[in-house]
Amino acid sequence: MDSNDIKTYELVPHRGFKLISGIHDPDDVDQIYNLEIRDSDVFVVTYPKSGTIWMQQILLLLEAKGDLTAISQNENYSNGDLVPWIELIGNRETFITAPSPRLRVTHLQLHLMPSAISQRKGKVIYVARNPKDVLVSYFHFHKLANMLETPRDFDDFFEKFMSGDVYGGRWFDHIKTWYSHKEDMNILFITYEEMIQDLQSAVERISLFLGKELTDEQLADVVKHSTFNSMRKIPQANYELVPSELLSHHKGRFMRKGSPLSVAKVSTAVETCVRQL
Repeated sequence: MDSNDIKTYELVPHRGFKLISGIHDPDDVDQIYNLEIRDSDVFVVTYPKSGTIWMQQILLLLEAKGDLTAISQNENYSNGDLVPWIELIGNRETFITAPSPRLRVTHLQLHLMPSAISQRKGKVIYVARNPKDVLVSYFHFHKLANMLETPRDFDDFFEKFMSGDVYGGRWFDHIKTWYSHKEDMNILFITYEEMIQDLQSAVERISLFLGKELTDEQLADVVKHSTFNSMRKIPQANYELVPSELLSHHKGRFMRKGSPLSVAKVSTAVETCVRQL
């Protein structure tokens, strides 16, 4: 490919958030606010690098009652195709006509999401991750994500992360906004660290929240196929199917370590943010 043919992207400030040109369309994102929401709709909300693809795998397996072959039979589709980001160009329109249950993920802040969720329509699962781990993971992700700026060095990226000059904005603002409005919606607030520490309990909580009726064996299969080591071996789950235009796979693996800090430290970080409101 000629260097002149390589697509370039840049961050676009929009209503207190940062979108990515060529990936998001500001006018289209604005129309998400007025979407009609069904009670069966499920939105997984995360700050980038906080367990999004993990939750895509869990949601799909819960729908399939733990049957991995049911979600991997079409080798041309990744989990990101089956549980897509609602804010990507074209995805809002497909959401409108999609059959229930409509499962979606998003990195958007609350004020850009459908207003109906603040009227307790649909369900929201917010996954929070310790900002120190997010920082390191996001730094490495920028190196292989062609739609994001390659950091000059870690110190430079740290400054941008802290000031919110990255896609997703400031971690602190993102989590504060959602957490402070948790009483206004049907929301399950869970941490990445809880999922690492006891995935079985986390899957059971998610299943109960979504009203799923799975046997103990089916739940065990969901857990089995949602572990970090299992997902690294599944092309649909580990994002090996994402086009090289978006991810430079030769520069590193999308799924690196997944190593967390403690649950207690994450809870402290969240509570500190809320107290600052």
